[in-house]
Parts: sequence; structure tokens; C-alpha cells
Amino acid sequence: MRSITIRRPDDWHVHFRDGAVLQQVVPFTARVFGRAIVMPNLTPPVTNAATAASYRDRIMSAVPTGVAFTPLMTCYLTDDTDPSDLVRGHAGGVFTAAKLYPAHATTNSQHGVTAIEKIYPVLEAMAEHGIPLLTHGEITRAEVDIFDREKGFIDEVLIPVMERFPGLKVVMEHITTKQGVQVVRSYRGRMGATITPQHLLYNRNAIFQGGLRPHMYCLPVLKREEHRLALRAAATSGEASFFLGTDTAPHLQHLKEAACGCAGVFSAPVALQAYLKVFAEEGALDRFEAFASLNGPAFYGLPPNEEKVTFVEASTFLAERVRVESEGEIVPLFDGEMVDWAQARGA
Repeated sequence: MRSITIRRPDDWHVHFRDGAVLQQVVPFTARVFGRAIVMPNLTPPVTNAATAASYRDRIMSAVPTGVAFTPLMTCYLTDDTDPSDLVRGHAGGVFTAAKLYPAHATTNSQHGVTAIEKIYPVLEAMAEHGIPLLTHGEITRAEVDIFDREKGFIDEVLIPVMERFPGLKVVMEHITTKQGVQVVRSYRGRMGATITPQHLLYNRNAIFQGGLRPHMYCLPVLKREEHRLALRAAATSGEASFFLGTDTAPHLQHLKEAACGCAGVFSAPVALQAYLKVFAEEGALDRFEAFASLNGPAFYGLPPNEEKVTFVEASTFLAERVRVESEGEIVPLFDGEMVDWAQARGA
């Protein structure tokens, strides 16, 4: 039986939602990860320091007693974001970063940025004050093929921003393409990237295998096999630019299995097991701690967690559906399947 002991990992991209869903899903992340970057795309979105502080309090109310967990809050950028409020929120320890959603790119992004030029003053302030920019890297024009949206964002938005604001640090969230891997490497030190478990495990065939599979639909969408292989090579390389970010995104079952289903994979209950499966298959378990526990904190200028956790290779059934009282169920990744790894008791 193989085992692996690492510093407690962090998740650098999570969605907790709000209300009853938040109360049910926060414990899955808090019990495993020491910290998590929390996405701000609520309804209404988290656009200022006051609403971020209030949201942080609601998250903390859902953390199980005795569990040490720190939510790291982000500001949802709009065309009208006040740079001074963002800077004050960052200086006051409320905001860790700010999130760029191109308008209409994904869930609750209708309030997002309509043209990157509109937030140049915000980006200038962020560069000056050391506030990282987190990007949902897709362009959303109707004529752009959905499988080409990430490449278009890199060419039209990301590279021009990197060149215009040389002091700006950027995380390209949930990269899905070999072009994403390449651009992160080309700006090594200034740019990092999170990679989700689903984009490491599956290519776009998974969405259509045996019929339409709504629980495999996420944004950015799964891509061709050549892109999945490039992501696996990057994640398991040990390179400091790549780190863990699940993009766990809970949606109630009836909203996923609908005529116009929501985008997102709820991976929080099995996230570490999913990543460990990939690293074991790639013969890279010795590099898992870097990806899960060290590279993210280093990019954000934070110390790694001191606590250690151990996982053992043991077939376990973990992927149980999550019941949200009076609202329905949330279907997790690996629904009804066995997983290959389990956290050791007392670890």
C-alpha cells in the first residue's frame, strides 16, 4: 500500500455560493485545505470590501468546529470598480486578489468587464499595490468557437495586459489548453496558473460519452486530448508556475440536468483523490506536494501550511451526493464510483 505525506494543501480557486448551499459545501473544502481563494460571482456579486467581509463571515459560520481554515476573498471587477476601495480592501486584509470575469463568460458573469480598457486604471492600481489579477481566460464574442475562447483571450487580452502593466502579477485560472501552458511559462515569475481535476482527467469526449452528460459540462469547457496531455505534463512537472485550483462549482442537480444546464463540476468531496489519481498515473507522486501545497503559497507570498496530512492508496467510496435541505441534491465528481486514495485517520 502506497502512502504520501505532504504539507496541508490549499485550494486556489473555489465556489461556495451562498445560503443553504454554502452551509453544505464549505465543510468539504475546509476539512482538507488550509486556505482557499473564494470566487466572488454571487448574486449580487462581491464588488467591494464591505460585501467581501460580510461574505467571509458567512463562510466562517459554515466551517466545522475545531477545523482551522482561512477563506481568502476576491473582488469581482466591473466596468465601474473603484480602485481606491480595492486598494483599501487589500491593505486592510479583506481582499487577497481581484477577479476578471469577461461579461457573460460563465456563471453570474453578466456584471463582468465588457472591455479590458475600461479597467486600465484598476489594473494600474493593482500593479502598484501588489494585488494579483485572477482571470477567467475566455473571450465571449458569438463568432468565436467555444473551444477557441481561451486562445483568443490569451492573444487579445492577456498578452497585451502583461505588456502594458509589467508590474502586474496574474493568475490564469483553470487553464485548459496547451496555449495556456505556453503563455504561463513565457511569463514565469509574473504569471501562475491553476489547473482543475476534471481538465486533467477528461477530454471533451466525456461530455458526450453515451449521451449528453451535464455533470461533465464546465466553463471553460473540456478540450481535445492534446490539451489534456499538456495540462498533465505541466501539473506534474514540479514547475512553480502551476498549482492546485479545483474550481469546484456546486449546482443543484435539477439546474444541471436542465434544458439550459449550469456549468460547473462539484469536485470538493473528492478533489485530493482526483489529483492523486493523476499524479500516480504519471509517476509523479514525489512532485505532488509542490503542486498542492507549495507553489500556490509561494506565488501569493504566503507561507506554506505547517500541518502535515497523509493519504494512502486504498479503494474507498466517498462520492456521495450532497443534500441541500428543501432545495435538492448536488452531484459530485465520481458520483457513485470508487476512488483510489483516502486520507489516513488522524492525518
